[in-house]
Amino acid sequence: MTRMFKKKELIFISFMLFSMFFGAGNLIFPAFLGRSAGEDVWISLAGFILTAVGLPILGVMAVAKAGSLHTLAMRVHPGFAFLFPLLIYVSIGPGLAIPRAGSISFEMGLKPFLPESLMNQPFMLLMYTIVFFAITLWLSLQPSKLVDRFGKLLTPILLVMIVVIFVKAVFTPIGSFGQATGVYANNSFFQGFLDGYLTMDALAALVFGIVVANTIRAKGVDSPKLISRYMSIAGIGAGILLASIYGILAYLGASSATIGQPENGAQVLTLVMNSLFGQGGIIMLGMLFTLACLCVCIGLIIACSQYFTGIFPKLSYKKWAVILAVLSLLVANLGLTQILTVSVPILGAIYPIAVVLITLGLMSAKVSKQVYLFTILFTGIFSVLETINLTFFAGAMDSVLANVPLYDQGVGWLVPAIVGALVGYVLSTIMKSSSDVDSDLAA
Repeated sequence: MTRMFKKKELIFISFMLFSMFFGAGNLIFPAFLGRSAGEDVWISLAGFILTAVGLPILGVMAVAKAGSLHTLAMRVHPGFAFLFPLLIYVSIGPGLAIPRAGSISFEMGLKPFLPESLMNQPFMLLMYTIVFFAITLWLSLQPSKLVDRFGKLLTPILLVMIVVIFVKAVFTPIGSFGQATGVYANNSFFQGFLDGYLTMDALAALVFGIVVANTIRAKGVDSPKLISRYMSIAGIGAGILLASIYGILAYLGASSATIGQPENGAQVLTLVMNSLFGQGGIIMLGMLFTLACLCVCIGLIIACSQYFTGIFPKLSYKKWAVILAVLSLLVANLGLTQILTVSVPILGAIYPIAVVLITLGLMSAKVSKQVYLFTILFTGIFSVLETINLTFFAGAMDSVLANVPLYDQGVGWLVPAIVGALVGYVLSTIMKSSSDVDSDLAA
């Protein structure tokens, strides 16, 4: 007999999911957005929250509704159901997200405290990542303890640290908001919308679903409807926490307009923390980044290990965890700059497809296979073309692609997606009518 969760248990599940989402990128991007958007910070933050909070919540709900990412992707095509999840798991796993978190943890958690002679020595990054991923692996080997470690311990520590920083900033303001700069000056909302992609949380939502579902089952819940319901509640709870923290970080960034000339979100936060707490603030920031990165890496290694164990069962969960940790360590030692250079175009190609898949998954179960197929196909073709144009041709095809509405705002894939949905709908209607005629003739 299945059991019902108490409110306290649901809160801890929400905390667990929040900490799995909340990594270094979730600290960096809203802070830089606030600094760059200035007086337009809340407009830009609204766009950011749509993609960095709204999409992850909807992603968890879509997976909960479908039962699994594989089931959802099968509505498109069996080949897509194998290839797209594999691409997502590689991207948010050892290919990009886990190494990125490990590198950022070093950049913010240790590098600022090293002697100048050691700061840029490759062996320091190697030694740090060996220790970091050893701890990550050790904590990943028992996924059943995820709620206890994340929901009851790590997440509360993260939240308390951020609240302390915010309270200090409110009572001792750093400065006033400045004018919006750069692309934020004329495109605040859409730039925030695009910045939300960089957190990778919509992709993570599609794969964290299996971790959340398995955690709920381990607590004695075996009813598919209850699992789906609890997953959705956890998604909403995590989303509320994320939106609240993003608001705080954006405010901190916007209020730092009068100090320094930072080039990225990490530098923005360094300036803020130094202004608020002095050298102690830099230590606190290093701890915050390290803890956030550790939580994300643990969650991602667990999710990826469970996935690869499912499709390649000859290797056990623990063996996959070791393999992924080692691969992540190796990629992390390429350096943060190289990892970020590779990650942006890949995200630009697969993120729109994930958004469309999530949207279709939340619609009526009666959405036809043709609608799924052509919507994903048209979105994918445009996204790949746009990525090739920006990555390999330095924008040489802009004059052609600019004819697509909303291309200049960075969401040109919306129109191909709508066209694909219409084509799929028309084809499914024709096929249904033809089937009905055949049935009548047979009768």
